[in-house]
Amino acid sequence: MKRALILNAVNPRIGGVLIRGEKGTGKSTAVRGLAELLPEIDVVDGCPFNCNPRNPAEMCDNCFERFEKEGSLPSVKRKVRIVDLPLNATVDRVAGSLDIERAIREGLSALEPGLLAEANRGILYVDEVNLLDDYVADVLLDAAASGVNVVEREGISVSHPAKFILVGTMNPEEGELRPQLLDRFGLQVEVRSLEDPQLRAEVVKRVEEFENGPMASAEKYREGQEELRARIA
Repeated sequence: MKRALILNAVNPRIGGVLIRGEKGTGKSTAVRGLAELLPEIDVVDGCPFNCNPRNPAEMCDNCFERFEKEGSLPSVKRKVRIVDLPLNATVDRVAGSLDIERAIREGLSALEPGLLAEANRGILYVDEVNLLDDYVADVLLDAAASGVNVVEREGISVSHPAKFILVGTMNPEEGELRPQLLDRFGLQVEVRSLEDPQLRAEVVKRVEEFENGPMASAEKYREGQEELRARIA
């Protein structure tokens, strides 16, 4: 599981990872722990779509127009994000909502960005992905396949880049995953509960260690974390 997540952080072209396992096997914890290891990227300052300031192919229409006129764009550094897609998210929350009257006048500026905008050039995480609503899953599939999120309302269409690493976790006991979604994951990992008593005891020990002193526990493993972060970057 750890290796699959790190491989995707190093090379996003792998296509994401699906982590399967019963409840209590640390799937979500491992995904959220990845946030500490992710590198910084340059993004266009003020752009809600996290556009790449130096690559026109990774820019929204607004940033591209500014780049064509000005030759360069102001940028800031920030960590690669892990964006959670909750199971109760609506299509508008995921894809973004569009004010039709403003869209006619202003185009892309009329779009209220959704989770796909936040996840562009980052990681989109879906816990219990096998329980995802079909309509939301279809939006996710379209964006994952094309790298572009298209929002259409009443004949008006706007789009923006939506290139992300898709990470999903699921418990097979709660149902299988749609074949179309399964095909979007480059890697699939099966996680099982620990059966070795010594390993289980070590897990309990580390949990208690963290609960009793989070700062000291984090410091204990900081050197290893920093080495791994440097290798990923």
